[in-house]
Amino acid sequence: MAVKPDTLGKDELTLSEKIGEFIQRNRTRLLAGLCAIVLVIAGFIIISVVREKNLSNALSKLDTLSRRYDDLRASISSKEEMSASQLSELTVLIADIAEFEKNNSGFPAARAYSISASIYMDQEKWEQAEEKWLKAAETAPKTYLAPIAIYNAAVAAEGQDNIETAITYYTQAAGFRESFPSAVRAQFSVGRLEESRNNKDSAIAAYRNLLANWPNDPVWPNLAQNRLLILTD
Repeated sequence: MAVKPDTLGKDELTLSEKIGEFIQRNRTRLLAGLCAIVLVIAGFIIISVVREKNLSNALSKLDTLSRRYDDLRASISSKEEMSASQLSELTVLIADIAEFEKNNSGFPAARAYSISASIYMDQEKWEQAEEKWLKAAETAPKTYLAPIAIYNAAVAAEGQDNIETAITYYTQAAGFRESFPSAVRAQFSVGRLEESRNNKDSAIAAYRNLLANWPNDPVWPNLAQNRLLILTD
């Protein structure tokens, strides 16, 4: 049965009236809800702005810390004894970096850990360097810094003659094959260290892995092939 036009209009009018009455009865709650939504949106905006500002400030402080380290790096790495003023500057720098690490998280903190680690590497304090590199990798695992930090942790472990640990870290670094340019070097280091502890089969496997995964690298496949010729002769 068809609906008559006059009935349709009456139904629509009745629906409109109902909606109006609902709004009138609940206007306080509706207004409160609208205000809440506005406040939530404003809160997100404020939080985003604050985070962006905090990140900008953190990166600016990092830049200053990095430049201070660069100014001292030659003296730290030198075999000659540092002057009293340089030692004082280094002590203050290390304390400032530690304070930054404590008060920040994510990539800024990881970058600070990497500066600390570099200082300890320059001083050949391998245990402290390894610890800081691992903290850097743990703090920013999805950034470009992670494989760099893991690779350098391997170098620090090797500096302590912890060959098993170094192989573990080099293997992890090599796993970043698509994003880490030195992954191939890490893989070669696995073979080199396996050779150093007379694990011939493991060394051969490591070098063959390199040839399979980095066949077009201009340097390391040739070195790996040379080692294979010697090991399989």
